[in-house]
Amino acid sequence: MAGALPEFFFRTRDNGALVFRVDGENRQRRIEMTQIAVVNLGKREVRPHGAHVLTPEETQAITEWMEARIALLARRGVDEIHRTVDQLNLAAQWAQSKASDEELDAVTDTLLLAMHDLRGVLVRRRAEKFRREG
Repeated sequence: MAGALPEFFFRTRDNGALVFRVDGENRQRRIEMTQIAVVNLGKREVRPHGAHVLTPEETQAITEWMEARIALLARRGVDEIHRTVDQLNLAAQWAQSKASDEELDAVTDTLLLAMHDLRGVLVRRRAEKFRREG
């Protein structure tokens, strides 16, 4: 690997990460990774791995990673919604100009139900916002 190794490695998973301390300064000059913690972003929980006791430095690094990861996932979530809007527009164009009757039959019911559900959620959330704002 080129450059200096990071002190910690975060192996991301569905709702968090496994945290490893990285060591490249050993006699064999091999990279060793020792698991030190498990992070659950949903619960905002950090559990030390095994008998390991987290140092203040480790806790701070994990907390900083958690904050950055939560912000990244939030940005990705909004970006996914913008892509969904693009996909809906492409679907409308496809249905109008390219789709065969058989292709439309295969997707229409499912798509209409999903759009109906989405519309209901959006209308309900907008109404709740207006109620809160007075």
